[in-house]
Amino acid sequence: MNTSIHRGVAAALLLLMISGVAGAQTRRRRPPSEIADFSYYLLVLSYAPDFCDQPQGKKDFRECGAGRHVGFVVHGLWPQGETSRGPERCGGASPVSDAIVQSMLKYFPTESLIQHEWSAHGTCTGLSAAEYFALVRKARDTVAVPPDLTQATRSIEISPPQIEEKFHASNPSFPRGAFRTSCYRDGELNEVRICLNKDLVPRSCGPSAGECAIPSVRLLPVR
Repeated sequence: MNTSIHRGVAAALLLLMISGVAGAQTRRRRPPSEIADFSYYLLVLSYAPDFCDQPQGKKDFRECGAGRHVGFVVHGLWPQGETSRGPERCGGASPVSDAIVQSMLKYFPTESLIQHEWSAHGTCTGLSAAEYFALVRKARDTVAVPPDLTQATRSIEISPPQIEEKFHASNPSFPRGAFRTSCYRDGELNEVRICLNKDLVPRSCGPSAGECAIPSVRLLPVR
């Protein structure tokens, strides 16, 4: 075998080895010693019009631009403690592959949020990135957003319990206690949180899931 052919074969083998390592990292589960303890999941749906109205935080045109008509988006799937906030940033977070990112942009508004959620929450689940985001997709696909809250054409004033009741009416197989609201200090809706067991069976939320304590919140119309 001449030198140029030999070098070509060696380069091809090296490329295959690198690809194999990258694939293994994508599929790798964290060992039990590195998995944080948690009780259940919170599927967190952010209400984009109210988020975009807040003065703080970076706003992306794809979520906040006029004419985008974005309502609820996935904020994340968070490991949660029964009586305490769940674990975060459990370490060992390699960047999420572009293939996974592209598949998740139907659910999350931006690439940066996808990377953040993996680093902050996905690393604590014991799952690989591919497994974690497959779980996010499955969780989100099980939840129906109430039709009158999906594409609001005018500002709505509504109480947190009414929002939760609307979500229950749209998801009658879920316990009534599976839904919680979170709000901003100015009275706008921040998130709706849905409580799910680790196998994604709906369950009632624990006290750590939080609750908006004000009498009513405001939902701005979609842009």
